[in-house]
Amino acid sequence: MTINPDLQGRSYPAAEVYDVGREKIREFARAVKATHPAHFDVAAAEGLGHSDLVAPPTFAIIVAQRADAQLIEDPESGIDFSRVVHADQRFTHHRPIVAGDRLVAELHVDGVRAMGGGAMITTRSEIFALASGDASDAAGVREPVATATSSILVRGEGQ
Repeated sequence: MTINPDLQGRSYPAAEVYDVGREKIREFARAVKATHPAHFDVAAAEGLGHSDLVAPPTFAIIVAQRADAQLIEDPESGIDFSRVVHADQRFTHHRPIVAGDRLVAELHVDGVRAMGGGAMITTRSEIFALASGDASDAAGVREPVATATSSILVRGEGQ
């Protein structure tokens, strides 16, 4: 199956809420070898002016990849995940992610470019913290937290 070029411009709404917990931050920090005390000790984070533990900058990938899954699992996309090569990942942070945040991400497909028998797909996940309610609560206040931009190469047959 070929990649659907009509994916460009498509958006996937925020779905699942991700609750950021202290232990999730600590585990991620250990996994990526981030050693700053603000990732492990509440007093150290508060000493820097944060309300709770601060996540390492790449922690946003957890929420972004949950949003990316909607595209990968969309039967109309034509994406065979076994043929995907991750090409690029960038983060723009609007504020730090801290323990206690309730995060959601909206996914936007910004680009689909044919490359040989495959395609390069660029997505943007807009990550928000919910002030109240859940992801489907239209009245809920959403504070911008981060923008994650990702590019994947979906290899064509024989590549």
